Amino acid sequence: MTAFDASSLVGGLEVTLDVDVLVGAYPDRDGPPGTPRAVLDTLAAHRIRAGAVASLRAALFDMRSGNDEVLALATSDGTGTASGRDPAVVPVGTVDLRDPIGAVREIDRLAELGVQAVRLFPDEQGVEAGFPSVRHVARKAAGLGLVVLTGGDVRRFWQPFSGLDATVVFLDTHFYHLGDFLVVAADEPGFHTSTRLLNSPDALETVPADRLLYGSRTPHYEPVVPLLRLATSGLKPDEIAAVAGGNARRLLG
Repeated sequence: MTAFDASSLVGGLEVTLDVDVLVGAYPDRDGPPGTPRAVLDTLAAHRIRAGAVASLRAALFDMRSGNDEVLALATSDGTGTASGRDPAVVPVGTVDLRDPIGAVREIDRLAELGVQAVRLFPDEQGVEAGFPSVRHVARKAAGLGLVVLTGGDVRRFWQPFSGLDATVVFLDTHFYHLGDFLVVAADEPGFHTSTRLLNSPDALETVPADRLLYGSRTPHYEPVVPLLRLATSGLKPDEIAAVAGGNARRLLG
């Protein structure tokens, strides 16, 4: 029996920027090693032209060295600055919420290098939304005009970003929590969500198209699943283009 090729249903859909891409491995989980070349090859195989790439090494072991690896991956000239970028990689800085003082210092360094976004891994770092470190980092990022890409349950993690005029993409918004996202986003124009866990047939149509960004979490999740949902959604072509990278380009530059 021939294996079912789900990618054929995607048709001509292209994603110009995937907002949720990782390099590196989780030491406590089975899964792909996430070597940079393999990750970029996976994106290209699914017609995903670029990824906003963050480092698991920076999240789990050492902020600076992990972030430097992503910067080197993103630059064609090997300088580690955000100029001369490889068009397939938008570098995203990662900070450790367990070290709020070090985290804001790292944010300053990343901003000086031209990085436009920082990523938070509260679940992996054992940090809760009410911890002072989260609000401290949120204020810093918002003050510098950086986009925050954050994991965690949106029902809790919206709180440290409220009232800051922050631009935040909630990467783990589940369909069952979508109503809570919509309620808080109504008062926070900078709040956006990833498509990754919006797995109901009508979930994508429920979110305003300008607040929705395609995210796959390649290579730790299968990118064709959110691609299929987007390609078969009831969104208009211009809305699909916005979700498939236009909104991410607008936010990340």
